Amino acid sequence: MPNWYYDKKDLRNTPSARDGIEYETERRYRKEGARFIMQAGASMSLGHNTVATGVVYFHRFYMFHSFRTFPRYVTASCCLFLAGKVEETPKKCKDIIKTARALLSDDKFQSFGDDPKEEVMTLERILLQTIKFDLQVEHPYSFLVKYAKCLNGDPAKLQKMVQMAWNFVNDSLSTTVSIQWEPEIIAVALIYLACKLSKFTVVDWVGKQPEHLKWWDMFVQDVTMEILEEICHQVLDLYQPAQMDSAPPDSPPQLPPSKASPPMKRANISPLGNKNSPNIAPNIATNHVVKPTPPPLMPVDIEANPIPKHITTDNTHYPYPPYPLHQAPPMPPQGHGPPPPYGPMVAAMPPQPAQPWQHYPHPHANKYYPPGPPPGRNTYYPPQ
Repeated sequence: MPNWYYDKKDLRNTPSARDGIEYETERRYRKEGARFIMQAGASMSLGHNTVATGVVYFHRFYMFHSFRTFPRYVTASCCLFLAGKVEETPKKCKDIIKTARALLSDDKFQSFGDDPKEEVMTLERILLQTIKFDLQVEHPYSFLVKYAKCLNGDPAKLQKMVQMAWNFVNDSLSTTVSIQWEPEIIAVALIYLACKLSKFTVVDWVGKQPEHLKWWDMFVQDVTMEILEEICHQVLDLYQPAQMDSAPPDSPPQLPPSKASPPMKRANISPLGNKNSPNIAPNIATNHVVKPTPPPLMPVDIEANPIPKHITTDNTHYPYPPYPLHQAPPMPPQGHGPPPPYGPMVAAMPPQPAQPWQHYPHPHANKYYPPGPPPGRNTYYPPQ
């Protein structure tokens, strides 16, 4: 299985960084995409596991692709669409697009293009190949509940601490901790943070052994305080007031895409750009001529080729009626009684003369029925 955990050096050398996007800007893009997935999931009543799986897909995807190439809101919608199917809480693509349209502004929704459903469905195939079809993701929620049940203390304070740690797990999805450390370590770090902030001291726990210096030694090993502090600081940085010195630049790939196409092709589709947006196609010739839009087609008169009012049967091979009349053979007399060894067969009724064929002039019958049992097929439809 692929290794989905990266160190700080890898996070500063992503495709977006090599594409000219600053580290803080990429962090903001990841945060906005993750927040959009959480808002869309809450609007559609999706569970926390589905939302968390979609966010993890989102972070993994942009470790292989640039934010200049794929719009973050289209990718976020695609990740939520795939996560719903993986976590067995599927939602229709049109419902996700409808929710995205309600949450996003017109400028941001412009990145979905003229056919948003086709854009999301096309990007889903790219997403599956990018994450190497590794769909199962573990989250800190289950480990958080498991570890909290082993802690002893005041039930009220313990409940408050667990709720705070649960909120920290939700907020940690906006950071990159899910692609830096395992979910067990994240659960331990956020319980540690919640204990510090709620002033809940863990003194005793179930399964305590003399060699356990801390309560988490029973669950994870070789976890240093530096790792826990790093996770806590990343989560606490989310609550810092935003710097308002300068307006943040708009997302570079918010131009109308074309079936998840690369940015060079997308730039040719829409020559319009934002003055704050980075130049996503610097190599395009300045003398590029935009083809004028063709005039709309004139409406065609539907009566130019009207549907025939009557369907005729002028085919000479199948005349109407289909076949000429044919005389049926005379009917043999019918009788009742025991077989010949027990006596002669008595006629039930005098022999009947041969009757002419009777025509039933139904427009769809096209058959002629004589009285009595019908003769064989060849007498009805002789070979032509």
